[in-house]
Amino acid sequence: MSYLESSSAPGDEDEAFYLQCRAAYIGVFRSSLANISSKQELCRVLQLAGRNPSQATLDKYWTTGTTDMNFDDFCGILKHERKAEKNELIEVFKKLDTDGDGYISHSKVEMLLTTGGDTMTPEEVNAIFSLSDINKDGKFNYAEFCRLLVSTVDACQMASLEKLQADAKLKKQNFGSHSGGPPNPSMSPKSAASLQTAEATSSDPDNTQKKDSRPSSHPPSARSRRSNVSNTACGTSNSNKEWHHSCMKGCFLLEEDGTISSLHYQLHLPHTACVTLSIQPITLNRRTDKPPPWMYVDTALFVMSAGSTDSSLMCFTNAKDNEKYIWRGELKAGKYYLLPFSSGCKLKKRGRKNVYSKTIELVYKNDTGNLDLTREFREVLSDIFDMIDLDGNGLLSLEEYNFLELMISGEECKMGTWAICKDNFDMKKNQLTRQGFMELNLMEATEKDGDSDDLWTLVETMGYNRRLELVEACPFQIEVLCEGTRPSLQALRLDSGPKLLNQALQRSITLAGTAKQLKGQDNVFIYTYTGEHRVSSLIANKSNQKVTIHVNNKHNSNCCSSRGLNVFAIEVPARTKMVCQHVLPISEKLDWTYNCVETLLPYK
Repeated sequence: MSYLESSSAPGDEDEAFYLQCRAAYIGVFRSSLANISSKQELCRVLQLAGRNPSQATLDKYWTTGTTDMNFDDFCGILKHERKAEKNELIEVFKKLDTDGDGYISHSKVEMLLTTGGDTMTPEEVNAIFSLSDINKDGKFNYAEFCRLLVSTVDACQMASLEKLQADAKLKKQNFGSHSGGPPNPSMSPKSAASLQTAEATSSDPDNTQKKDSRPSSHPPSARSRRSNVSNTACGTSNSNKEWHHSCMKGCFLLEEDGTISSLHYQLHLPHTACVTLSIQPITLNRRTDKPPPWMYVDTALFVMSAGSTDSSLMCFTNAKDNEKYIWRGELKAGKYYLLPFSSGCKLKKRGRKNVYSKTIELVYKNDTGNLDLTREFREVLSDIFDMIDLDGNGLLSLEEYNFLELMISGEECKMGTWAICKDNFDMKKNQLTRQGFMELNLMEATEKDGDSDDLWTLVETMGYNRRLELVEACPFQIEVLCEGTRPSLQALRLDSGPKLLNQALQRSITLAGTAKQLKGQDNVFIYTYTGEHRVSSLIANKSNQKVTIHVNNKHNSNCCSSRGLNVFAIEVPARTKMVCQHVLPISEKLDWTYNCVETLLPYK
């Protein structure tokens, strides 16, 4: 059960509840991303949360089809299983206290605990007697036992809570865990990151994480692979295993409606391994005095399980090193979807009205009277070649070329047509060379007697304007480093890719972010993920009617929004979650403050 699906409002009381959930969970596991893998572990973590589950209670939640549970499931159980209060426990024992003196004979308690209900072993019974027989007179002081039981649970929870609050590194890495409180609106994400770094330097270095696993809102019986991911500190391994590297290029492209699209990728790991995933913008071959504008575009990589109908978010890049966005951890053997993402804060549609007046020619007639490609167009074609040469081997395979064809015409080049290309254009190993790519485009211009409309379709589809400036695209590179196993990385175009990416975004915000109730609304929540380099918000409308939310960014400082506006309204249908906006710093060299205000617009 996810935070969104809980019935209570996420106010101060709800924030405290989830902080207590995390404290109990961290008391048993190293991370709130770890899975509960057995009924015994479920019992332990419930007991640490102050519950006293019977065997029937455990059987209710851990059915024969259950393989594991995650933190969300645990929170859901705690919502339904109330904490055992000392007075309630005492009242139960009072029914056995026939003399009303506060004591019960050992023999009566032993018979009760070893013969009825959830039976206990003699050793367990003796352990209880050693705690509660204060006078050593063979009588069970049940009031003292209840006091010790509750105080011990409280002490354990307090120790876990203190550890959780002090361990800034743990809070920063566990994207599946809920924050202990709402963000400070007056503190910039950069300042908050500095504070976390300072705290992390004094935290316990032995607090490494292992067996981390995926969050999910599905029933426990449907859980299967969340144990595939771990935030174990990899990359500092002292083993002698060889590190293997794989990389693949791609490109974010702006569509006509302003949305951002890209290819998707499939990662195959033959064996469980420590993995470093990264994505970053890359420059092209043309020499310039300053970095091209797309080098400042933000990127991210979301990792989802593959090979089933239920793809689940495993992790996402949440650290940054210059232009490179990184995730490090352990992934189990298997297949994963890698979904590139850019927020749209820095990569936006640009008007072309004034650009058309300075259109650069693509073809011309040379001294012999034959058509040829202009020098400027050849440079652009060379860059486009590099963008679609996904594996970086200097050649275009049929698969790589078809990614381009699908973007331009929606049709693939068939194998027979590719064989004809082999007879007319320069190819090597049945792949198109850079020179062959030039020849192919020159042939298209020649067949149209110099009409360059189709060539402009190619150029503009790849993000260039009529001055041959790349303004609506961002070439990037994905890298995978694996310890001890060789990864396989393949580009593909998933029909469900946009939907999967939206699911991953929503999941990351609800899991890694904080939640607040919209003022005056019981069923409308605002989730806010605050990373070091990006803030993302989501609106969850749990009501049975659509709502319109007014969003005001005027109190932000040094920020730009993916919406492109300081003030806007967003309509959210009933029973729906919707990403509201992404916010980035305009200049990362300066402090930036996110202090957005959301209000409900009256229904008309």
